Amino acid sequence: MPRGILLTSNLPQLQNLIKRDPKAYKEEFLQQWNHYNTIRQIFHLNPEEQANHFRELTSFITQLVQCYPEETAEFPAQLSTLLMLNYQILPPDIRRSLVQNLAMLRGRNVISSVTLLQTLFPLLPRTTSTSLRTFIRETILSDMKLANARAKNHKLNRVIQSMLFGMVERGMDLDFVGDKGKTKTASDSNFRPSGQDAMWAVVLTKELWQKSIWNDAKSVAIMALACFHPVVKVQRASIHFFLGSDQGDDETGASDDEATLPPYSRILSLNNPTMLQHRREINKKTRSGNRKLERQIKKVNKKRAEKSSSQLVNFPALQLLHDPQTFGERLYENLGRYEKKLSLDHKIIIMQLLSRVMGSHKLCILGFYTYVVRYITHHQLSIPSILAALAQSVHELTPPDALEPVIRKIAQEFIHPGVGSEVIVAGLNTIREICRRQPWAMNEDLLGDLVSYRKSRDKTVVATARGLLQLFREVNPGMLKRRERGKEASMGHTKEAHSQPFGHNTKAADNIDGLVLLEDHLRFLRTENLEEAEDEQAWDNWFIESDPDSSSDESGWINVESDESNKFEISDSDNEMAGGEPGFARSDQHERSSTRVSSLATAKILTPADFALINDLKIKAATAVIEKMNGTVTKRKLAALEANKKHVVADSDFISENDILGPRKKVKADYAARVASIEKGREDREAFGSNKGKKKKGVPSSSTNKEKARNKPFMMVMSSGAVRGKKRASLKEKQQRLRRHIDRAKRSR
Repeated sequence: MPRGILLTSNLPQLQNLIKRDPKAYKEEFLQQWNHYNTIRQIFHLNPEEQANHFRELTSFITQLVQCYPEETAEFPAQLSTLLMLNYQILPPDIRRSLVQNLAMLRGRNVISSVTLLQTLFPLLPRTTSTSLRTFIRETILSDMKLANARAKNHKLNRVIQSMLFGMVERGMDLDFVGDKGKTKTASDSNFRPSGQDAMWAVVLTKELWQKSIWNDAKSVAIMALACFHPVVKVQRASIHFFLGSDQGDDETGASDDEATLPPYSRILSLNNPTMLQHRREINKKTRSGNRKLERQIKKVNKKRAEKSSSQLVNFPALQLLHDPQTFGERLYENLGRYEKKLSLDHKIIIMQLLSRVMGSHKLCILGFYTYVVRYITHHQLSIPSILAALAQSVHELTPPDALEPVIRKIAQEFIHPGVGSEVIVAGLNTIREICRRQPWAMNEDLLGDLVSYRKSRDKTVVATARGLLQLFREVNPGMLKRRERGKEASMGHTKEAHSQPFGHNTKAADNIDGLVLLEDHLRFLRTENLEEAEDEQAWDNWFIESDPDSSSDESGWINVESDESNKFEISDSDNEMAGGEPGFARSDQHERSSTRVSSLATAKILTPADFALINDLKIKAATAVIEKMNGTVTKRKLAALEANKKHVVADSDFISENDILGPRKKVKADYAARVASIEKGREDREAFGSNKGKKKKGVPSSSTNKEKARNKPFMMVMSSGAVRGKKRASLKEKQQRLRRHIDRAKRSR
């Protein structure tokens, strides 16, 4: 009897014994199980009474559920019900213990993923503890990742996606409250539980997408619905998902990383090392503070580097939109409806998303150009982002009539002598990007005025104006004056008919540029790669028991004679590119093959890898031509091909603010940078003095003062006393100077 009392009072020891022999200690476990049911009923009435003992009992039973599955069949449901109904009144340690117990039950396959996630998802918006919220978030993500590790668990994904969709949809009937002139936080009246549910649904969907756990259209549908949520924070987070940026993830409150930072880092922006350094100079100087500052600056710089190297636009998500036209029209409708309630920053990100949807899906929402005209002024805040969004929305199907007022407004506001060179460069770059997509939006008179800026004194303005001139030499030289077209553009304009109007295309596609190079390259690989040819021959006559005189064998196979002219190949040139340098076409082959038309497209499906290989072959051929003849036109074509290669690799036509701002002048270096440059220039240099006279003379010696005076520029000595004295000299002084000169000449002879 004393031994039984000892076991029941020492739960860890009893737990160890039960795991070793469950049958022998079943009575002791049932005793604890009955005690748990009694404590649970008391705990429902008063959660603060015997809370520690209740936590120990639940942890004890969680460890032994697998030993007694029939007796503890209702235990997981009891924990879930307790969390769902009494979560707000439970003590913090009890909350964490119950969540951990549920996660442990899922790890031992006692409950399913659906049961666990249906309990944890509603807890996220209600949790105020940062550590517990982080644990729930990581538990959800790890469980979803494990469920979709080997193959997509479509049943679970559908259940969870429906749950997240419902979390977003429940708050769609809220009253819209904008963010203009206000700083909203998670405690604001507008950020009600329904708004928090939608926010967490957006955050979890975004993380599951980024971890490649979800990549289907249903996830995109959840984020697309959240773009029209009445809570601005939810809108911002979902819009940033399509924009491909990480902003808006901390909208649910303080981030988990922020809680571990020093106090001054929490006050300031985490993305501004300069402000952190300034704050550090104000505060008390300590070694620990310096180390914390260095770690924080390294962390911020690392995040910036990862953000710059990552993909800027989430193009896969944009392509998976169900109804892009309706989506774009609703975005434009929100811009006009809530014009006075939204801040400028929020309106700009809506413009960016709308422009990228229009550009990627070739949409025509003509009201957007009328709306954006009101913001086109050089003193407008964040004008580079607005201009980038404007240029991004244009494509070849955009009507030129809708773009002419926009281009005219940009020219009037940005391109005139009354503004700085940076403003002119931004305006010219914007017009160039618009005309690159729709050349017919420009008229001849305005184009002539813009091209004339290539004679400016500012180098950046000259380079930008020349870029616009070169663009129209390629796309529509007929709009340029004859003396501005250039040799190549003038010859092409005289040979071919003038450019067709918008929407017209009378010339049928008869060939693909560079396809002949690809055909020669593939033929070279087939002739050189003997092993591949032997493998193909090994498949001939692979059936041994067939009758050679019969066209079919006993198993029903029919021998069909292959016709080389009707052979249809489907291949990927990634493996063909592995052939190395010999596979590239030579320049002489390119010259001979440029006069014929290839029929490869009729016998082979060209993949994106084939087009990338065609571009590489064209670069190789142009490089070989440059080695033979150093021509400016060939160099320009090579630069265009290399730029096209970068464009293919990026697989996006994204315009950033840097494309609008153009090249900038070098920023003046600070004192530390100037000192570093001076020290670098002093390397491998002897101190004090010059070695000019010692190295260049036959007899090493320094230069004399007379030599230095003789070699001085006249502008430096014209105001000296000696020169001015000669001008004021009298006739007698001039005669004496001449006599002394003659005497010196006689003595020297």
